Amino acid sequence: MPLLSATLNRVKPSPTIAMTNLALEMKAAGRDVIGLSAGEPDFDTPDHIKAAAKRAIDDGRTKYTAVDGIPELKQAIRDKFRRENGLDYDATQISVGTGGKQVLFNALTATLDPGDEVIVPAPYWVSYPDMVLLAGGMPVVVECGIESGFKMTPAQLEAAITPKTKWLIFNSPSNPTGAGYTREELKGLTDVLMRHPHVWVMSDDMYEHLVFDGFEFTTPAQVEPGLYDRTLTVNGVSKAYSMTGWRIGYAGGPAELIAGMRKVQSQSTSNPCSISQWAAVEALNGRQDFLDDFRLAFARRRDMVVRMLNAAEGVTCPTPDGAFYVYPSITGCIGKTAPGGTVITDDQTFATALLEQSGVAVVFGAAFGLSPNFRVSYATSDAALTDACTRIQTFCADLR
Repeated sequence: MPLLSATLNRVKPSPTIAMTNLALEMKAAGRDVIGLSAGEPDFDTPDHIKAAAKRAIDDGRTKYTAVDGIPELKQAIRDKFRRENGLDYDATQISVGTGGKQVLFNALTATLDPGDEVIVPAPYWVSYPDMVLLAGGMPVVVECGIESGFKMTPAQLEAAITPKTKWLIFNSPSNPTGAGYTREELKGLTDVLMRHPHVWVMSDDMYEHLVFDGFEFTTPAQVEPGLYDRTLTVNGVSKAYSMTGWRIGYAGGPAELIAGMRKVQSQSTSNPCSISQWAAVEALNGRQDFLDDFRLAFARRRDMVVRMLNAAEGVTCPTPDGAFYVYPSITGCIGKTAPGGTVITDDQTFATALLEQSGVAVVFGAAFGLSPNFRVSYATSDAALTDACTRIQTFCADLR
């Protein structure tokens, strides 16, 4: 009898974490490595949020809490959804988990049966398909190429829906591309969904506040109120508030679904960290002015990275609408040979050779379901980005 389950053998470790760990190992060995693989803002958590966590510790708020969130945080989340998205939820419709990833996982675990299908537009966040597999479902990947701005069309969505479809996982702005759906583009998708009442919508809005150039963020249940009763709207404080390590994600959705997610969480992690919950209350209720500073810094970095990568031979880099990623194509590099002798057969060999020869860590596109591309996270300093992009230019120029 094998030790590991057949279910576990269906999934693979996170490639983004694997690349980040490899870069750290090379740094520890004395190599000059610039890591562009981790999706984590380099800004510190704002002081007023840290102060709220310190007050929570001093006030003894260090005990178990309700499984899926303290009432004060649920109220802050309800206020946020109403204020920013026009969505009204009561407390029974709010779930708080240990990061957005747990919230998504809880929902899939609570709802999927063997044979259920989940539509996953690609490029996708690396964890979506594997979470579906772990929950017993089957991911149905829809490739959305550079020609469509990495966005799924209504025709593609219509073609992917079958009687077995349970969920559509929707992410805008996207990890890994930064592509955002306009209100009109999103309305095209929600019109399709309204014709298929058995399909639920899982909207991952984690990068809602990180949008540029006047882009207007909208979420499915906001654009189409008819989807309210079958939409789980997921968000968190990790990215916009630079609180990745605090591990707080949340969602609003139908009470029956939220109750199922609560049951899953009660038998896995139980409550999220009590101190982090109080910090999240302050993040959502407190001053928001620092978000403008974050956005301006990310927009400046985006423009510089896009410009420099487009100057690299064989690379085409679209300009994203939000998040802090770019997803350049390396079509012009395929088939060439690096100075070390490596033939660039795909984006994985490109990323590996780039790391080994130039000391720049990126994530290869196959990890996100669409090749030949690679993902750059520009959530690091301007100096590091300039150095890294210069190295990428040199690496590409040396391909023969």
